[in-house]
Amino acid sequence: MILLLTGPVLLARLAARGGEVWPHAAALGAALCFLFTASGHWLIDDEMVQMLPPWVPAPLLLVWATGVMELAIALALLIPATRRMGAWAAIAALCLFFPANIYAAFIQAPVGGHALGPVYLLVRAPVQLFVILWIWRTLIGAPQPRPR
Repeated sequence: MILLLTGPVLLARLAARGGEVWPHAAALGAALCFLFTASGHWLIDDEMVQMLPPWVPAPLLLVWATGVMELAIALALLIPATRRMGAWAAIAALCLFFPANIYAAFIQAPVGGHALGPVYLLVRAPVQLFVILWIWRTLIGAPQPRPR
């Protein structure tokens, strides 16, 4: 996931086109991450349902809906006019999904490393924080390119 996020920026830098390409490459990386995670909402939806507490109504529908939301975030990140809004939505989604990851780790849900139990959170929490900070720094806090 970190490679999906940072890979486009690293490639842009290697191609010596870091300046103008940087925001687009950062947005592409973030969009690739959200496309990757969105795909799980349809490809392994049964396992993702197991990540939710039993009191959640219509868990399969919620998994599919959050997959659509992640897809919409990815698309918003790819369009310069909606990129900043998409970045804010990405950060909000990452913060909102974290309690489900905590729950899944404690019940050792059989998807995405959660079966390791609470130890999984020792890896997940810093990675998720890195993704949030990356999106903040590259897409919200960084100067936006001016239209010509």
